Amino acid sequence: MSAAYDDTNIFAKILRGELPCYKIFEDEAALAFMDIMPRTNGHCLVIPKVPARNVLDLPPADLAKLITRVQKVAQAAKTAMQADGLTLHQYNEPAGGQVIFHLHFHVMPRFAGVELRPHTGQMEKPEVLEENRAKNVAALISS
Repeated sequence: MSAAYDDTNIFAKILRGELPCYKIFEDEAALAFMDIMPRTNGHCLVIPKVPARNVLDLPPADLAKLITRVQKVAQAAKTAMQADGLTLHQYNEPAGGQVIFHLHFHVMPRFAGVELRPHTGQMEKPEVLEENRAKNVAALISS
């Protein structure tokens, strides 16, 4: 069992509209937005709207809803970025690499011969995030 959910985490604040994001997709179950410190071009995140610290905390029915949204966003990101493939990351608890304690899936378009950038904490330029957000939204609309 993991620790209790802390509703002061950055993703909870984004869900409540207290912090902005570069939104790609939103419905009753999930929110998808650009990662502001991307490890690859088009790196985005998909989070559930219900409070869940990690994958072990989310009820199976909600996890099923979430993974269908992850797949939808992943398909759009691959198309939008003209990627050769995708990497999905999902971390659980500090020992598993989790840093933000609201369940989230990283969707990273991948390109042949291009390594993931290290997680440096360096923020992407807003105009690049907006351009990639627009590409993802367009790909979702056309799918």
